[in-house]
Amino acid sequence: RLIITFFSRLFVIFCTMPIHEYAHALIATKLGDQTPRLAGRLTLNPMAHISPMGAIMMLLCGFGYAKPVGVNPRNFKDTKKGMAITALAGPAANLLMGFVFITGSVFMSNLVKIPTIIHYAIYNFLMFAGVLNVNLAVFNLLPIPPLDGSRILQLLIPAKYYYKFLEYERYVTIVVFILILTGVLSKPLSIISGFFIDLFTKIAMLPF
Repeated sequence: RLIITFFSRLFVIFCTMPIHEYAHALIATKLGDQTPRLAGRLTLNPMAHISPMGAIMMLLCGFGYAKPVGVNPRNFKDTKKGMAITALAGPAANLLMGFVFITGSVFMSNLVKIPTIIHYAIYNFLMFAGVLNVNLAVFNLLPIPPLDGSRILQLLIPAKYYYKFLEYERYVTIVVFILILTGVLSKPLSIISGFFIDLFTKIAMLPF
C-alpha cells in the first residue's frame, strides 16, 4: 500500500500537476494573454512546471503545488473575469481528473468479479490518484501565495494590501508547510476533500 501511495504521488507530480498548470496557461492564452506561451508554460512537459517545495509537500503530505504560471491581467478584455477564470482552470482540471480516476476505480471494483493482485493494485492506484487530484484542487484554492486561491483573493481585497501580502510569500509558504506537517491544516483540508471524494464515488456508483 505504501508503494502504491508513493507511485500515485509521483504520478500526480509528473503527470497531473503539469496538466493543472497547462490548464492555467491554456485558458490565459485563449483569453488573450500570450505571457504563458512566451514563458514556455504552454506545454505538458513536467520539467517546465515542477516546484521543488510543492513536490516535496505532495510526496510527504499528499498536498502540494507546482510552479505558478505567470499571467499579465492587462492582456485580458475583462481583467477580473480573466484572472478568475484562469485561476480556477487548474483546480477545475484536477477535480475533473479526480472524478475520472475515482470513477475508473469504482468501475473496476464492481465489474471485476474475481480480482487478482494486479486488479487490486490498479484499483488502489486509480483511487489514490483520484484522491490526490482532489486534494491538490482543494489545497490550491487556499487564498495564500503562490496558490491559485491567492489570485482569487486579489479580486477581493485592495491592490495595496494584496501586494503587501505578496512580500511575505516565502514566509507564508514555510508556515503553511509546517501547519500541514503538524496536521493543523491538513484536517480541515481533508474534510473538504472528503466531500468531493464522497460525491464523486456516489456518482460513479449510480450505474451499479
